[in-house]
Amino acid sequence: MEEVGKEEVEDNTDANMEGALIARDRVGVQDFVLLDSHTSENAFLNNLRKRYQENLIYTYIGTLLVSVNPYKELDIYTVTQMQLYRGVNFFELPPHLYAIADNAYRVMCSEYNNHFILISGESGAGKTEASKKILQYYAVTCPTTEQLQIVRDRLLLSNPVLEAFGNAKTLRNDNSSRFGKYMDIQFDFKGAPVGGHILSYLIEKSRVVHQNHGERNFHIFYQLLEGGDKDLLCWLGLERNPQKYAYLIQGRCAKVFSINDKNDWKVVRKAFSIIDFTEKDIEHLFGIVASVLHLGNIQFEEDSNGHAIIRDGTQIKWISKLLGVHLSILQEALTHRKIEARSEEDSTRKTVIGLLDIYGFEVLDTNSFEQFCINYCNEKLQQLLIEMTLKAEQEEYELEGIEWEPIPYFNNKIICDLVEQKHKGIISILDEECLRPGEATDLSFLEKLEEKVGDHAHFVTRKLADQKTRKSIDWVDFRLLHYAGEVTYCAVGFLEKNNDLLYRNLKEVLCNSKNGIIRDCFLLSELDNRRRPETVATQFKNSLMSLIEILMSKEPSYVRCIKPNENKEPGKFDDYLIRHQVKYLGLMEHLRVRRAGFAYRRKYELFLQRYKSLCPATWPHWHGPAAEGVERLIKHIGYKPEEYKLGRTKIFIRFPKTLFATEDAFEFRKHLLVSRLQAKYKGCLGKREYKKKREAAIKLEACWRGALARKAAKKRTWAVQTIRKFINGFINRKKPLCPENTEFVRLVQYNYLMKLRDHVPKNVLDKSWLQPPSILEETSEMLQKICIRNLVRKYCRGVTAERKVQLQQKVVASAVFRGKKEGYLQSINQPFMDTRLKENDINPKVLQLIHGEKIKYVTPVIKYDRNGFKARDRLLVLTQSSAYVVEMAKIKQKIDYATLKGISTSNLSDGIVVIHVPEDNKQKGDAILQCEHIFETVTKLCMLANKQNLVKVVQGSLQFRIGSGKEGTMVFTVGQEPQVFKAKNGQLTVVSTQAKS
Repeated sequence: MEEVGKEEVEDNTDANMEGALIARDRVGVQDFVLLDSHTSENAFLNNLRKRYQENLIYTYIGTLLVSVNPYKELDIYTVTQMQLYRGVNFFELPPHLYAIADNAYRVMCSEYNNHFILISGESGAGKTEASKKILQYYAVTCPTTEQLQIVRDRLLLSNPVLEAFGNAKTLRNDNSSRFGKYMDIQFDFKGAPVGGHILSYLIEKSRVVHQNHGERNFHIFYQLLEGGDKDLLCWLGLERNPQKYAYLIQGRCAKVFSINDKNDWKVVRKAFSIIDFTEKDIEHLFGIVASVLHLGNIQFEEDSNGHAIIRDGTQIKWISKLLGVHLSILQEALTHRKIEARSEEDSTRKTVIGLLDIYGFEVLDTNSFEQFCINYCNEKLQQLLIEMTLKAEQEEYELEGIEWEPIPYFNNKIICDLVEQKHKGIISILDEECLRPGEATDLSFLEKLEEKVGDHAHFVTRKLADQKTRKSIDWVDFRLLHYAGEVTYCAVGFLEKNNDLLYRNLKEVLCNSKNGIIRDCFLLSELDNRRRPETVATQFKNSLMSLIEILMSKEPSYVRCIKPNENKEPGKFDDYLIRHQVKYLGLMEHLRVRRAGFAYRRKYELFLQRYKSLCPATWPHWHGPAAEGVERLIKHIGYKPEEYKLGRTKIFIRFPKTLFATEDAFEFRKHLLVSRLQAKYKGCLGKREYKKKREAAIKLEACWRGALARKAAKKRTWAVQTIRKFINGFINRKKPLCPENTEFVRLVQYNYLMKLRDHVPKNVLDKSWLQPPSILEETSEMLQKICIRNLVRKYCRGVTAERKVQLQQKVVASAVFRGKKEGYLQSINQPFMDTRLKENDINPKVLQLIHGEKIKYVTPVIKYDRNGFKARDRLLVLTQSSAYVVEMAKIKQKIDYATLKGISTSNLSDGIVVIHVPEDNKQKGDAILQCEHIFETVTKLCMLANKQNLVKVVQGSLQFRIGSGKEGTMVFTVGQEPQVFKAKNGQLTVVSTQAKS
C-alpha cells in the first residue's frame, strides 16, 4: 500500500518527458525525436504549433532546444522556476532554457570541462533575450560572495553597453543585434563565476553612414542626444535634436514609440560605472561618438581646380578637439574589452561556459556583402553542429557498447571550401581583386568568379545559368546553393566593403591621438609593419576560424530561436515564415541525424523506477541489478529484438511508438492500482465496525447535502431579487438617477464603456462610433469628441517636418488639380520628391550664373521652341525668387516670380505646362515645357511664387505669347499614341492617350 501511494505522488509531481506523453495529442511531444514521422516537415510544424498554442514555447531535438518567441510575458522565468531546474536531470522537467543552462553548468562542475551554448536565429526571434535569461540564471543559482556579486553585475550590465553600441532598429526588429557576440563566463573550482570576456564578429559598419527607410543608426547616438545632460552635450558640441545630424535621419524614424532612449541612457551610464570604466574612459568614448555625428555633417565643395574643399570648418574643429574615429573601431575596442574580477579565494584551475549569440541565416530581397559573411558563418556553424552531434552520438554508442551504424547526411564542407579555400575560394578571389594593381570593379570580380569557380556545382551566375534559371538572376548577381537553400547575392559594393585599408598618414594621426581609446586601437608599432593588410572578409574568416577552434575545444549545447510572425503578435503562428526558418536553421537535418539510430534512451534505474509496475517480477520491488530488471520487464511487455538495444548503463529504444505503447500501458496500470487500493481498504474492516463507519458516513453526507441545499436556495433567492431589481430599473431607466434605477443605469454604463473600449477608432480617418443607449447619448457624444481630439493630437505630434511639407504640397495640388486634370488621383499616393536632380549633378558654371541663389527644386524638362516648336532637352531650376530654363552651361530664360502672369496646363494626361510671362524686352515669350512629374513641378512652382490662384487647367486649347505682339494656339486632343507636333495650320498640337479609369 505504501509503495502505491509513493508511486502516485511521484507521478503527480513528475512532469518529465514520459509523463507528458499522456497529453501528446493536445500539446504535442516535448522532444521532436519522438515524432513518428520524423522526416515530415508538416509533422514537425504541427507539433511546434500545438505546443505554441498552449504557451509551451520550448521543445527539444535531443539536447538541442527550439525556442519560439511568444511576444508576451510568460510566468516561466521566476526565481522559483530557476530553483526548480537547479541540479535536476535534463529530461526530468519540461524543456526550458534553464534546463540547457543547468545541464551545461552541472556537467562542467562534475567533469571539469568547458562548455558553450550556441544561440542562433533570425532578427526578432529572441536570441538576445535568451542569452540574458541564461546569464540571469547563473547570477541567481551559482554560489556567491560580495566580491563575486560584483563580477555578476559586470556580466549582466555588459549587455546594455553592447546593445547601445551594437544594436539598432531595423524593419524586422526594434532592437536588432548588428554583430555576433561570444561571451566566456569563467568559473572557479567551486562553480562560482569569477570573470569573463567578450568577442564580437562582423559589426555592421555601413549602418553608421547609411540606414534604409524605416531603420535607425546604432542606439547610442539617440541615447546620448536624448539622455545626455546639457553640460555634456555642450562640451561635445551637440544639440539635443537628432534631426540636425545627417547620420541619424536617413531612415526617417529618429523617434521610435517602443524605444525609450532617455531611460536606456541611464542604464548605459550606470553600466559603465559597474563594468569599471573610468570617467576619463567615458569622456574619450563619447568624444568619439560625438565626432562621428560631426563627421556626418561635413559638406564638401569643389574648387575651381576640381578639388574637394571644406568651406565651413566648424565640424572639423569639433572633431579635432574630440579626436574622433569611425564607430566600428570604437565597437571593436568596446567588445574586446575584458570584463574580469577575481575573488580573494581565486584558484588556478578554471572552467568556462561560453555564450554565442549570433545572427541566423539571412535571405533578404537584396543580399550584399554582409549577408554573404553572415551566411558563410552559418554554413560553418552548421558544419560544426552536425559534426559534433555525430561525434557525440558515436561516442555514446561506443561507451554503451552498441555497434555504430553510419548515418547518411549532407556534408556541407563542399560549400565551406567554395567560400574559404586558399587561392581558390570566393574570399581569396575577392581579396585578389581588391589588392591587385589596375582598375578592379565589382563586375571584374564577378568575371573572375565565373572563370575560377564557374564549374562548381553550388555556384551559378546569369551567364552560367540555364534558360529557366537565368530569368531570376541579374547581370551583377551570383547565386550560392547553401545547405539551407539558394541565396542570390548582388556583387555591387563587395569590393568597396571588403577594402578596409586606412591611409598611413591617417594612422599616424590616430596613433598620436590624446584619446586613450583611439591610441589602444592604433598602435605605433603597426606603422612599421610592411605586410599586406588584411581585408574585411579575411579578417572575418580568420576570426571565425578562431571561434570554431574555441568551440571545438568545448562541449556543445544549442538553442535555435524562431520568430512566429512578422508583426510581433502574440499567439499568431505563421506557417510559411516558420517553415522558412526551420529550413534555414537546419532543424530537419539535425533531427534526421539525431533520429537515425535510436529515438529514446534512458538509464536503467530511471526506466525501471517508472515502469516496474508493468511486470509482476519487478513490482513492487526489484532487488537485483537495474539492467537485469529492465531486461525482465521488457520481455514481459513483449518488446521485439529490432525495437531496442541494451547498453552498459542505458536502454535504447528505436521507435517512438514502442515508448508510447509502454507509457499508455503504464497509465492504465496506475489507474487500476488506485481502484484496487480503494477496494483493499474496504476489505480490511470488520462487519460491525464497517456498519458503524457506514452509518456515520451517511449522516455526514446528509448534513453536507442539507448545507448544499440551503446554499443553493439562498443563491436562488438572491438571483430572484437581483432580476426584479433590474427589471424595475429598466422600467424606470428614463427617469433621473434614483434608488429604483441606479444599479441598472450603472450596469448599462459599464457594459457600454467595456464594449466601447474594444471599438474605439484607431485613426483620424475612422469615423465609426459605437451606438450608445439613449441614457448615454450625451456622455457618448462627449467621449467621441475627446477621442477625436486625442487622435488628431496624436497624429499631429507624429507628423515630422518633412511630412508636414509633403502634406502642405499635397493640399495645394488638391486645390489646383482635383477633379480637373486626368491622372491626379493616381498621383495622390506618390510622395513629391525634394528635387529630381541633385545640385552636384548640375554644371558648376550654371550655379555660378545663378549667383549663389538657394536652389529649391530641379527637374529635367523638354522645351518647345517658339519657332517651329522643336523639342529641346533642358533643366527647369526653381530658386527662392526665380525660375530658370537651363541648357548645359547656359541659362536660356529667367522668369522672376514677381513678374509671373500665370501657369497653364491641360485637363488631359499630357505633361505640358506653359509659364506665362509679361510683354517686355527681357522676355522672348511664354515658356512651353513638358515634364514627367507635372503635378509635382506645377505645385512647387506656384508655391514658391506664392501664386496658386494663377494656375489654370484648360480644356481644348490655350493661347500663349510667342514674342512681342505675337500669339500662338495650343490644341489638346486624345489619340492612340502621345505626341507633340506642329499642325498644318501652324498650331501646336498635343496628343494624349486616354487615361485608364
